[in-house]
Amino acid sequence: MEQLILPISIGGSRPIGRRQRDYRRIIPLTLREANAFVTKYHRHHGAVVGHRFSIGVIDPENVLHGVAAIGRPVSRHVDQYRVCEITRLCSDGIPNVCSKLYGAVKRIAREMGFECCITYTLASETGASLRAAGWVAGRLNHGGTLNRPG
Repeated sequence: MEQLILPISIGGSRPIGRRQRDYRRIIPLTLREANAFVTKYHRHHGAVVGHRFSIGVIDPENVLHGVAAIGRPVSRHVDQYRVCEITRLCSDGIPNVCSKLYGAVKRIAREMGFECCITYTLASETGASLRAAGWVAGRLNHGGTLNRPG
């Protein structure tokens, strides 16, 4: 399997005591970098058109293992200025990467002044990564089309 390697050289961490440390780090990404990863790894969606910010998870060798693209809410009924939406999140299958991304998005959005951050999942997805990152399920949306009379 081909890997995406980013040229990043920021000092790493060393283990303290006997605890197992997670050496994966959150980094900012451009929309182009995030979309390249999404195009390669996302199961059912392609690249996004725009974003407010994107982040990724890298390991000590600077290999990118997951990305999240955060943008304006898609629904016209959600406040575009106080709420951000995770429009894409995917990983290459490495354990806990999605939870790490969801947790980081939540912290970053709060620091940027957003009141709320939302995302949508398929009914077939368990939402375990969201729960592990402290997200709370909102309401059930039955989906549909954006082409409704208005």
